[in-house]
Formats: sequence, structure tokens, C-alpha cells
Amino acid sequence: MPKEFSRSSRVAEQIQRELAELIRLELKDPRVGLITLTGVELTPDYAHAKVFYTTLADPSARQGIDAGLRRASGFLRRELGRRIRIHTLPELHFVFDESVERGDRLSRLIDEAVASDRKHEG
Repeated sequence: MPKEFSRSSRVAEQIQRELAELIRLELKDPRVGLITLTGVELTPDYAHAKVFYTTLADPSARQGIDAGLRRASGFLRRELGRRIRIHTLPELHFVFDESVERGDRLSRLIDEAVASDRKHEG
């Protein structure tokens, strides 16, 4: 089992690297803009890949980014097939990664609480 896990995680990392480069250099959709891929989860049979991403664009732009990524998924999958040699090329599903946004929000709340404590102490 660990051997399969490591192969799967290596393939996921390679997919993430190649997709990041393809999106940055080949994707011409202006809606997508600057995104960061934060991870790839493959199904055990490699048929599907969840591709997690985050963006610094404001939340109102997220719908356009989602639509742009969905529209480009066939192109990205084809280009991925030219770069990666695996038996089954996964179907790509793009998912916004809320953990970064949630972490940023928690960090701000902690900073506010610390500042408030200091204000009450002094």
C-alpha cells in the first residue's frame, strides 16, 4: 500500500506542477488571471483529479475564474497528456481552496484579539 500511495502522490505532484505551468504560460482566458494551485487529489484509479486553487482576486471574480477553468479543462487535460505519460489521464475538476482564505481570516482575528488585549492592559 505505501508504494501505491507514494506513486499516486508523485503523480499528483507532477500534475500540479505541469498544470501550474500550463495555466501560467498557455491559458489565454482573461478570467483566470493569477491563481495558485494548492494541491491535487487523485482517485485511486486516476480517472479523476480534484485540482485545488486559490486566488488573490476578490471573491466577486471567483465565478469567472471557475467558469474559465471549467471551459479550459479539456485543453489542459490534452496538454497534460502530452507532458505526462500515465496510463489513465484524469478528468480535471477545479475546486476553490477555502483553507487559505479561512487561515487568513483567522490570522486577522487573532491579530485583532491581541491588539485589543494590549489596549485593555495599557
